[in-house]
Amino acid sequence: MFRADAATLAAMTHGADSEVGRLRTVLLHRPGPELKRLTPRNNDRLLFDAIPWVGRAQDEHDAFAQALRDRSIEVLYLGELLERALEVEAARAETIEAATSERRLGETLSRRVRVQLGDLHPLDLALVLMAGLRVDELKAGAGLVHRLLTHDDFVIDPLPNLLFTRDSSVWVRDRVAVTSLAMRARTRETTLTRAIYTHHPRFAGTEHVYGPDLEHVEGGDVLLLAPGVLAVGTGERTTPAGVERLARHAFQRGLAHTVLAVPIAQERATMHLDTVCTMVDTDAVVMYPNIAHSLTAFTVRPDGEAAEVSGPDHFLVAAARAMGIDQLRVIDTGLDPVTAEREQWDDGNNTLALAPRVAVAYERNVETNRRLQENGIEVIAIPGSELGSGRGGPRCMSCPISREPLETTPRG
Repeated sequence: MFRADAATLAAMTHGADSEVGRLRTVLLHRPGPELKRLTPRNNDRLLFDAIPWVGRAQDEHDAFAQALRDRSIEVLYLGELLERALEVEAARAETIEAATSERRLGETLSRRVRVQLGDLHPLDLALVLMAGLRVDELKAGAGLVHRLLTHDDFVIDPLPNLLFTRDSSVWVRDRVAVTSLAMRARTRETTLTRAIYTHHPRFAGTEHVYGPDLEHVEGGDVLLLAPGVLAVGTGERTTPAGVERLARHAFQRGLAHTVLAVPIAQERATMHLDTVCTMVDTDAVVMYPNIAHSLTAFTVRPDGEAAEVSGPDHFLVAAARAMGIDQLRVIDTGLDPVTAEREQWDDGNNTLALAPRVAVAYERNVETNRRLQENGIEVIAIPGSELGSGRGGPRCMSCPISREPLETTPRG
């Protein structure tokens, strides 16, 4: 049974029950050495459209973080949390095993790499786990695999997509869902995230509602439309089986009463649900105009040990019904087809709400931002010419750790 006790929500140290409750604490990852490991030879495999100017990307990210701090939002950095978590032996063992378990390394080389990583200080180990390890950085190598590798081959791949902290975890009320990423280049990200939420003292006692060993669910597909209502994009990245499993866990733990499964096209520009739809007010979304009126949803509700599935219905109709409102307002960017496609590619719809009617967006999406402002949304514009090379906007780059419960968030 869904539980929405206001006193319990207000007392939460960590957690969120909506997309727009006033943001208190957020998890970011400042671009680092892992981005410097991108080359024309590996950037496609590591899911980047271009090779970013790392120094400029760091400056842009610093501006993003400062914009959040200026609104009294606590900013946590993934790398710093990981270093602290790696002081715990169990965290070291789990993350080292995940980094060296690839079959392509072979038994001999894997053993050598595990020994080298096991001797590292937590700070140095965190850097290797994030930025990767090349053959020429090995202290010693042995075996056939090592002999056939070149000096600049990676024994441990870098994780440039750590920048997008939203994908590897999402909070549903006071529980964290450590997700299961579908793309092979990103699967190891969740082992680092899980180590943080399991072993860092700040998150001691946090219960997990999902894990990376389960069916594929990615955080960019999960929207907390309202207390008790989740919308989850489904396709190749987040599978229907993943939505079903997440829904069942949320129902069993009283975290939700309705889950909307939203099929989305698996094109490059519409990889996750939050690339075409994000919330900017308690009853308003900004949506990519080419999809706003064609998106559908299946409604999933608890029914004993199983689930009741109905639909499909129009997404906006199903969402409003689940949220208990008359209508979910759409801020239709109203752009001409060329501008709409360009600003969609530049993550114009991937906004991060800091509170009702306050959102962070890339400054380059001039027309989309203008329409948001015309509809009463305060836009905090940030630079993103280099950050966007991995195809993700402010929402993708942030995982809310704590939001004020929506019931107690003042309007105005």
